[in-house]
Amino acid sequence: MDNKDVVVKAFQESDKPLKTGEVAQMTGIDSKEIAKIITKLKTDGIIDSPKRCYYAIKKD
Repeated sequence: MDNKDVVVKAFQESDKPLKTGEVAQMTGIDSKEIAKIITKLKTDGIIDSPKRCYYAIKKD
């Protein structure tokens, strides 16, 4: 499982939007790497930002 999959899983398991630092803490991945992955996931339409600096899996 690559880092992107780990990050997606963290968002799926969370019941609330998460900040970059919270995802880093949950996954053990460096926060700078998390920020890059979040940017890619937003571009791909997998996650969105319900409020500033918080991210969550996009609901259909």
